[in-house]
Amino acid sequence: MSYRKKPLVGIIMGSSSDSRIMNETAEILDKFNVKHEDQIISAHRTPNRLEEYAKHAEKNNFRVIIAGAGGAAHLPGMIASHTFIPVIGVPIIVYNDKQGRKRGKTKFSALAGLDSLLSISEMPTGSPVVTVGINKASNAGIYATKILANEFVDLKKKLKRFKSDQHDSVLKESELLKKQGLSKFVNEMFK
Repeated sequence: MSYRKKPLVGIIMGSSSDSRIMNETAEILDKFNVKHEDQIISAHRTPNRLEEYAKHAEKNNFRVIIAGAGGAAHLPGMIASHTFIPVIGVPIIVYNDKQGRKRGKTKFSALAGLDSLLSISEMPTGSPVVTVGINKASNAGIYATKILANEFVDLKKKLKRFKSDQHDSVLKESELLKKQGLSKFVNEMFK
């Protein structure tokens, strides 16, 4: 079985508004050539579909499910309660912009994603969900890749190269900072 040919990771989200954050997960998995299956499944509006998805994921031998949700964020916990597959939860800041988009306004949830973080991380004993930081969907993709790397040696090599590239990038930026000075560095980096 190959992680490149058959989806071993499921990416699910509670609504279409979560897709702009969850896309970061897909980008990371794509970078490592990890095939994934992406769906919108609402824990509240499509509870039967959620249960069917859990069965589908098990039948298709998914290794990880990454579930993004905002607000009360029940999706990660609910999918975890229906399957033995490890679940990574991505707490998402609720953006209420479906109506405001036309007027150029975007509203955020009152708790700025903290409600989602706490909801996902405080699962009862017996239905654990690994939780990444608020809107840190790319970390979920990296974590899923690490899980798969236990089975696929070439992914382990890719992850080592990824870490090495991060290391080299920091050294390069540090040298540039020393050379340019802080003011010029900031102006160049963030203009």
